[in-house]
Amino acid sequence: MDIIFPFGLFAISMRGADPILLPYGKHNIELTVRFPSEPVVLDYRSEPEAPADTVIAEALRHPVSGPTLRQLAAGKSRAVILISDRSRLCPSHLFLPALLEELNAGGIPDDRIRIVVALGMHRKQTDAELVELTGEGVYRRVTVINHSAASEDCVHLGTTSLGTPIEINRIVVEADLRIATGNIEPHRLVGVSGGVKALVPGTASQRCIEANHSLSRSYKAKLGDPDNPIHRDMEEALQHVPIHFLFNVIASHRRELLEAYAGELTAAHRLGLQAARRRFLLPASRDHDIVIASTGGFPKDMQLYQAIKTLQNASAFVKPGGAIVLVARCEELYGNGIFQYWAEVYNRRSALQELKNRFVLGAHKLAHLDEVLTKHTVYLHSDMPDPLAELLGFRPAPDLNGTIRSLLREDCCRVAVLPHGALTFPEPG
Repeated sequence: MDIIFPFGLFAISMRGADPILLPYGKHNIELTVRFPSEPVVLDYRSEPEAPADTVIAEALRHPVSGPTLRQLAAGKSRAVILISDRSRLCPSHLFLPALLEELNAGGIPDDRIRIVVALGMHRKQTDAELVELTGEGVYRRVTVINHSAASEDCVHLGTTSLGTPIEINRIVVEADLRIATGNIEPHRLVGVSGGVKALVPGTASQRCIEANHSLSRSYKAKLGDPDNPIHRDMEEALQHVPIHFLFNVIASHRRELLEAYAGELTAAHRLGLQAARRRFLLPASRDHDIVIASTGGFPKDMQLYQAIKTLQNASAFVKPGGAIVLVARCEELYGNGIFQYWAEVYNRRSALQELKNRFVLGAHKLAHLDEVLTKHTVYLHSDMPDPLAELLGFRPAPDLNGTIRSLLREDCCRVAVLPHGALTFPEPG
C-alpha cells in the first residue's frame, strides 16, 4: 500500500493486491470487492511515541504544569481516581499501578484510595468489567466503584452561569485529593474529550448532565476546540470541586497508549489536545460517492449509541446523496434504554419534532441519526435484527461484500474507506 500525508495526516491509497480489513467487534472482515478504481483509505495516526511504561513514567515525573502527584499526596488523607468506562478507549489498567505507587509514596495508603468509574449516564460495569478496566492487581488493592447519577448519591454545590445545577458524586466531593484520567480525542458535543469530562458529565447527576447537554440546542462546538459555552459550562464545576491532578492519554483503537499528559488540568489537557488534533483530524472532502466506515471494532461498536459518532464522521467525506456503509457489530444493540424506547415506540417524525422542543438525553441520538439519514442512504452491517435497523432508518446489509458490490457502478468510482471511523474526524472548516 502507498501512504500519503496530506497536511501531515493519513490518507492510505490501497493497491489492488492488498486486502482491506475492517474491524468488527474483536475480529476483522475482509473486503473481497473488486472496485472500479482504487479506494482511498482514510485513517488516523496510530504510531506510539515510546513504550507505554516509558510514556507513563515520563508524564508522572515531568508534569506539564504544577507539582507531581507524589508531592500533591503529601498531607492528604483521602484520594479518588476517576477512570473511564469500557465504552472508551482509555487503557486505565496500564497507568493505574503507577498512580497508586505515586499516592503511596506521598503517604496515602491503598485503603484511603477510591477508584470511581466515571459513567455519566452510561450503564454500570459488572464486577468482571471492573477487573478488566483496572487490572486484577489494582482491583484487589483498592475499592472500585461505579458512579451513580442518582440525586441522592450526589451533592449539590451550586449553579453555573448558564443554569446547570452542579451536582457531583458524594465520594468525589468528600475526597481531599482528586485525580481525573481519560483519553483525549475530538468530541462533537463539547469539542474535545478528556480533561474536565471525567468530572462532568463523568461523575455528575442526571439533572446536571441533562442540563449541560441540552445546551447543544443553543450552542455548537467545533471538533477539537474546547472554546465553546458547553465546555465552559462544564469547567465552571471546577470552581466548586477542583481536580487536583490530571492524567490524560491519547489511545489507539486497540487501547494502546500512544501519548500521556499529566499535571494541572487546563495546561495538561490543552497540550494533549494539540497532539490529538494532529492525530485525529483530517481535511474533510465531500467528494466520494460511497464511504465504507467501520467504527474500529470493539469497544466503539458495542452499541449503536456510540457507533452513530462514526456515522457522523463518515458523512463529512461523502457527497450529498451518496451512500454510507456502516460496519458496527452493536452486540448491545442500542446501548441506552431511552434511545431504544423512543426509537421503537414513538412515531419517528413526531419524535424528532418533540426533540426540537425539548432535550431528552438518550433520545437525542435520534436527531443525530436523522441529520445523516436526510442527506445519505445508510446501510448497516451489524448484529442488530433487521426490523430494528429498519425502524431506525437504516438499510440492513447482512452480506457486507454483496451490498457494496450492488452499490458500485462504472460511473461511481470514488470510494473511501474509514477502517477506524470513531477516531477519524473531519477537520473543521
